[in-house]
Amino acid sequence: MTKDSISIELVREALRAIPAASAERALECAGVASTLLGEPAARVPALAYGALWRALAEAMDDEFFAMAPRPLPAGSLSFMWRAASGQPTVGDGVRLGLEFLRLVLGGYRGTLDRQHSVAMVSLEAPMEPARPFSCFTFWMIVHGLTCWLAGRRVPVLAAELRGAMPDYCDDYRRFFGNTLRFGQAHTRLIFSADCLELPVRRTEADLQAFCAELPGNLLVKYRDPGGLARRVREGLRATPPMAWPEAAALASAYGMSVATLRRRLAAEGQSLQQVKASLRKERAIAWLAEEGISMAQIAERLGFADESSFYRAFRQWFGSNPGHYRSLVAGTGENAQHD
Repeated sequence: MTKDSISIELVREALRAIPAASAERALECAGVASTLLGEPAARVPALAYGALWRALAEAMDDEFFAMAPRPLPAGSLSFMWRAASGQPTVGDGVRLGLEFLRLVLGGYRGTLDRQHSVAMVSLEAPMEPARPFSCFTFWMIVHGLTCWLAGRRVPVLAAELRGAMPDYCDDYRRFFGNTLRFGQAHTRLIFSADCLELPVRRTEADLQAFCAELPGNLLVKYRDPGGLARRVREGLRATPPMAWPEAAALASAYGMSVATLRRRLAAEGQSLQQVKASLRKERAIAWLAEEGISMAQIAERLGFADESSFYRAFRQWFGSNPGHYRSLVAGTGENAQHD
């Protein structure tokens, strides 16, 4: 399995609403063998998936995989990026992008709301519950726009869908994190609101460079699921944070020196502290969504000295107050403040 690859399951999802002849031509243009469609464990390079997305957009004149009542004509995303880049703030740009998608797609309505330090993009689809692949594609576009306008990656706190969990979720989790929840009251993507007031400072050169690679460059750079960082992560997942081993004990368990452990993790763009932090983030989000667990209990479970230490860490991770996040996911969203 190679780095930066995408499951064939998502290729099948991308082709689900495409006529067979158009799908075959697009696969050929992208260099993806049609025989792979019958191999559940197959993966394709992210670049090939991006090429397939472009080929399908050209073949169908639709950059949204023929999933909406109206097509998103080829070139629409570049137009949306250009229009959003002229807005004064990130929040203004995202709102404009959502309005553009509403007008063009028909039936897909995304709204940007905020509650204190937490922002969310809620999605209403023509048929509810919406197909997960359509939600994730919509969010990939909107989240990609948000990050590009902000000039940095905006961490996702959680993603919620009304529908049931699909058979395949692995790549969705790699993009949006392990805080996906299904069977919820809303379909929404939740992130820190601190980016919304940032001024948009993108140049014409930035815009042209990014648009030249659309839509393929919206894809996450997936890491090898068999890599050391993932093995370490899965090993730690079964252990309470206060009992996590230090680097020396962990290296010994994997039959290597501490220097080798650190070098191999660094080669994957990770460190032991980053792996541990990612697990703490995941568990914090999950426990905040549960009733009956106090902030003090969450702090203790995560291995923090006290509740205030957990608050500081959460704000550093997500730019948001954990109490604000909890009040959002515990409520109906009806009291969210429109930005």
